[in-house]
Amino acid sequence: MSNASTNHDSRHPLLAAILLALIVAAMNIGLWWWSNLPHGPEDWNGPIGGFALSAFQRYQNPLKNDFPSDDEIDSDLKLLKRYTSRIRTYSTLQNPQVYRLAEKEGLQVMAGAWVDRRLDNNEKEIDTLIAQARRYPNSINRVIVGNEVLFRNDIPPEQLMAYADRVRAAIHQPVTIAEPWHIWAKYPELAEHVDFITVHLFPYWNGIAVTGQGRGLEAFPAVSDALGSYDALKKMFPNKPIVIGEIGWPSNGDRFKYADPSVSNEAIFLRTWFNEAKKRNIDYYVMEAFDQPWKEALSGRTEAYWGMFNADRQPKFPFTGPVTEDTAWPWKALGASLLALIPMIWFARRYSRFKLTGRFFFCALIQLACGLVTWSATLPFNFYLSWIDWTMLVLLFPAQIAILAILLINGFEFTEVLWRRGWVRHAGLLPPDPVEKQPFVSIHLACYNEPPEMVIITLDSLAALKYENYEVLVIDNNTKDPAIWKPVQEYCEKLGSKFRFFHLEPWPGFKAGALNFGLKETDPRADAVAVIDADYTVREDWLAALTGYFHDPKVAVVQCPQAHRDYEHNRFRRMTAWEYDGFFRIGMHHRNERNAIIQHGTMTMVRRSALEGTGGWSEWTICEDAELGLRLMHAGYELVYVDELMGKGLTPADFKAYKSQRYRWAFGAMQILKGRWDWMTKRGPLSSGQRFHFLTGWFSWFADALHLIFTMMAIFWTAGMVAFPTLFNLPMQLFLIPVIGFFFAKAIFGIVLYRVRVPCSWYDTLMASLASMSLSHAIARGILHGLTREKTSFVVTAKSRRLGGSNFAAFAPVREELLMAIALVSCIVGMGMRFGTHYVEGTLWMFILGAQSIPYVSAVIGAWIAHKAGDKAG
Repeated sequence: MSNASTNHDSRHPLLAAILLALIVAAMNIGLWWWSNLPHGPEDWNGPIGGFALSAFQRYQNPLKNDFPSDDEIDSDLKLLKRYTSRIRTYSTLQNPQVYRLAEKEGLQVMAGAWVDRRLDNNEKEIDTLIAQARRYPNSINRVIVGNEVLFRNDIPPEQLMAYADRVRAAIHQPVTIAEPWHIWAKYPELAEHVDFITVHLFPYWNGIAVTGQGRGLEAFPAVSDALGSYDALKKMFPNKPIVIGEIGWPSNGDRFKYADPSVSNEAIFLRTWFNEAKKRNIDYYVMEAFDQPWKEALSGRTEAYWGMFNADRQPKFPFTGPVTEDTAWPWKALGASLLALIPMIWFARRYSRFKLTGRFFFCALIQLACGLVTWSATLPFNFYLSWIDWTMLVLLFPAQIAILAILLINGFEFTEVLWRRGWVRHAGLLPPDPVEKQPFVSIHLACYNEPPEMVIITLDSLAALKYENYEVLVIDNNTKDPAIWKPVQEYCEKLGSKFRFFHLEPWPGFKAGALNFGLKETDPRADAVAVIDADYTVREDWLAALTGYFHDPKVAVVQCPQAHRDYEHNRFRRMTAWEYDGFFRIGMHHRNERNAIIQHGTMTMVRRSALEGTGGWSEWTICEDAELGLRLMHAGYELVYVDELMGKGLTPADFKAYKSQRYRWAFGAMQILKGRWDWMTKRGPLSSGQRFHFLTGWFSWFADALHLIFTMMAIFWTAGMVAFPTLFNLPMQLFLIPVIGFFFAKAIFGIVLYRVRVPCSWYDTLMASLASMSLSHAIARGILHGLTREKTSFVVTAKSRRLGGSNFAAFAPVREELLMAIALVSCIVGMGMRFGTHYVEGTLWMFILGAQSIPYVSAVIGAWIAHKAGDKAG
């Protein structure tokens, strides 16, 4: 093995690492600054026209009969008096002390009676409204009979007009009805029963953006929309005074079409509106004074954030000067930079052998991850969350950390493979030894129910080896049909004394049991044991070019790639062959840098003394090969990876076999993880790099398991949003953005590495990606079963074509994936019908559902390709 050059960019790698980390940290702070650039709406210095008042405090809820006290209401009125002389209310039965306290503070009140379908309650509201108007004529200067009653379709227009007439006859104050613009247009007769018109104008619910292109009012389309509706109403009712009873903008919640709720947008809208209303002498009340968290459960997330003050009675924005969306951004940016600084310095120093571009890229990835952690941890405090919301956050936050960890692990592989200066541990073919110095090799070939003609091709390739000192042990275990194993036995006898055949029946331990039997029968002269699968054909120089590595007593394993043949003209075998190739061209090199390769049960050679000295092949796991490699590393041996195609086998025969093999690998990986947990988590013979790779190397498979769990939760939640939208809210961007970013990052990492490392066409790259994604569900099941079960059956991967089956039967191996795909597509359709594309969160959620469906759709496509492709080689 040869070491790569260690000439680095700097003679002072620590100083260079610190400088690089500081540059990335500064860029992070710059990004936070840029995303929080202050906006500059026109200043406002005068009084505000009025406020719609709901005086419920942060944790109060009228739906639970939890009302503010006199002191709390009085405190709110004192605060509002600093900004306006007028308020409006919605109910005379709720918080009736408002009118007494308002009179004490010298505030004028537009008092409202709440009218809905409860006719008895309507009578109480109207009687109380009349009584309060008579009692407090100095503070109640006008009254409202009903708030958006016709908009909700609670009672007929005739009944509402009768209520208004009754109140007008009983009091001296002017009387009105409050409805949105389109209701006044629909029922113009309402105007005959009121003294003035009260209209609610919400450009937000029209989906209008706060800012746009152009000059003057053209730059503020939301305000222009409100003024347009107001002017249209004036033309419609030229003889009636018009009051805007509600106008405002939410500071948080869900985007609606082009309308984006944010603090800066609320500031821009209201400050622009205040100035325009003053110029035009428009009578208005801001919706509303204080945020009302209780409304979220009633009408959706956005309803909680219409206040000009938050629920803690703090103003959300200044009335003069520029407005910053997140005033705490400097602390968050600094925290994210400090969180990332030490890891960035460590990485840039530890891997100074990487090219500068690679070090910069991964430092930026570390900084991005820390920024996302900071953002995710602080964003919830911008919302009024219930204990249920906080519970979900606490449960989901570790999942976000796991997603970022997987992203960093994949990013490290991406960086090392793409921007290394050279491989540190690179091994190639060696000059052949003279016959007298050749290590003796015992080749073990385990069979179970394999087609004899396939095994005979393998034996012919072994017989053609240009090597003198070797033997071949063919161990057939538990094949019951003599017509299958007898021809192989007879062929071994024809090949001569180097070939020995054993038929074991019954025999425990699956493949590991057969290989352990072979160890007992191995020639005493053997220095190394080589293992290949029964479908492989090997190069004639396999042993001659590689056994020289065993002259180094530290070397215990020489591993070559698992490669394939006879796939070129079969679409299914072709896509799977290139899918396998990716790991051996990318992942194995990455692991080999720290002597942490995964040993495979074919095309591998093991030092016999190391194999026997550490206990032989493990029969407690169905991945005895990977477990042996880990055990040999734990014993202090070196494992050599030679990226040369020294042998080629057959790909799985069909999609069922393909899935079954990957399920077995995933299940076995979890057996090893549980069985050797202490080795991988505690200090010991394994190096930190080896522990890193064996702990994190399966993280992408854990991502498949998380994908399955997340998909099940997403289907449940989507069904809830579609069927019960008042109980199930759209997911916050807090959850959506990292998931979407992870999806794109993984896709980009995989495709770029394939194009750089795997010698295949773009078509083969995309088909290999489809093959890889099609295994997600099988891997997820293998991971979850491996974590919860002790054992599973060892299913030999079928390599020859299994005939028969209709087109419908092609989907039998992917029944679960087909059902998941149908469920996800149904969820997307349901979301589209319920929410359309009005909400960004809804659109993002549909995108995520579509992304989640890709592995399941890929499996269905893969099964169909496998069914239709045929098998010319088999």
